[in-house]
Amino acid sequence: MFRLFEGQTADEVWQKIAAAFRAADGTAEQTSRAGMSNEILHAAISIADPRQRWVVSRQPAMNIAFALAEVVWIMNGRNDSAFLNYFNSGLPHYAGNGPTYPGAYGHRLRQNLGLDQLNRAYDALRSRSDSRRVVLQIWDGRLDSPHAGGEETELDIPCNVVSMLKVRGGKLEWTQIIRSNDLYRGLPYNFVQFTTLQELMAGWLGVAVGSYNQISDSLHVYSANVESVRASYPIDSAVNTDSLAFGKQASDAAFTELARAVELIITQRTTVDDLLHRPSQSALPVPFKNILCVLCAEGARRRRRVEAAKELIAGCSNMAYQQLYGRWLNACADRTGQRANATHKNSAEEDHHQ
Repeated sequence: MFRLFEGQTADEVWQKIAAAFRAADGTAEQTSRAGMSNEILHAAISIADPRQRWVVSRQPAMNIAFALAEVVWIMNGRNDSAFLNYFNSGLPHYAGNGPTYPGAYGHRLRQNLGLDQLNRAYDALRSRSDSRRVVLQIWDGRLDSPHAGGEETELDIPCNVVSMLKVRGGKLEWTQIIRSNDLYRGLPYNFVQFTTLQELMAGWLGVAVGSYNQISDSLHVYSANVESVRASYPIDSAVNTDSLAFGKQASDAAFTELARAVELIITQRTTVDDLLHRPSQSALPVPFKNILCVLCAEGARRRRRVEAAKELIAGCSNMAYQQLYGRWLNACADRTGQRANATHKNSAEEDHHQ
C-alpha cells in the first residue's frame, strides 16, 4: 500500500516524513549494500507549491551551493565529475572516483539516448498540450541493470528512474519515480532538481507550475544518519521569491552562462576579487544572478574568505537563498570547530602519554 506524505512546501513534507521515521511509524529495518537502514516502502509524496522547494529544517543544513550547481550541471547535460566535486568533496565516496559520473541525470536526459529529451518534451507538449506520452527516461536497462549475480554494474546508478509530464488546466504537473531514496542525503536535493526542471519546463511552455508528485519505492534512512534526522526540527522558512519560468531561449542562455561561471569558480587561479565582481558584471536576469551569488559565495568560502562569502550572499535578493546559505555557513563553522576540538583533544592526550 502507498504511504502518503503531502503538504504545501517541500520543507513541510520533509518534516512529516522525518517525523514518521523518528516515531518508527510504518518503518522497517532493511539491510543494504551501504549498511542497515530503516525503510518505508511505496511512499507517495506531493508538494502543492513546487517553487517552495527548499528543505530548510534538515539538521545539519543542506548544501545550497551544491544543489544549485547540480541544477546547472543537469541543465547543461554534463557528466564531468570535477564540476560537482568542487561543491561536494564527499561525492566520489558515493558515486566513484572517475572523471565522469555514469548516472548523471543531465547527461541521461539530454544526450544518452541520442536525443535531447527535454527539448523533445518541450516540442511535444507545445504541439499537443493534452499528451499523455511525454516521459523522460533516466534509467537505462543496458547500463544500469545488475549483473546476473546481483552485483551492480557501476557505483553511480541513477536512483531516479523516469519523469512523467502532463499539462492540465493550464498547469504543468510532474510525477517523479525514484527506485531508491535516502531521506537525509538524497530527498532534499531531489526536490530541488526536479521541481526546478518542472518550473523551467513550465516557463518554456508558457504555462503555470502545477503540483509536484513523487513515488519513492524505497524511502529510507541509514543508521549513520538517524541521529541527524532526530535532531532536525521545524524552522520558519523564508519564501523563495524568484521565478525561473523564463522562455526557452532566455533560459538556455542563462544556464550556459552559469556553467561558464562555475568553470571560473572551480579554477584554482581565479581570485576572490574575481568572484566578488562577477555577479555585478553579469547581465543575467535577477533570479539567475541570485544563483550566481550563491555559487560565487561558496567559491569565496572554499578559498577561506568567509567575509567575502558573506558580502556576496548579501547581494542576493532572494531571502530563501540568504537563509539557506547562512545556515550552511554555520554548519561549516560548526564542523571546523569540531575538527579543531578533536585535534586539540588528541594533542592533549598525546602530551599526557609522553
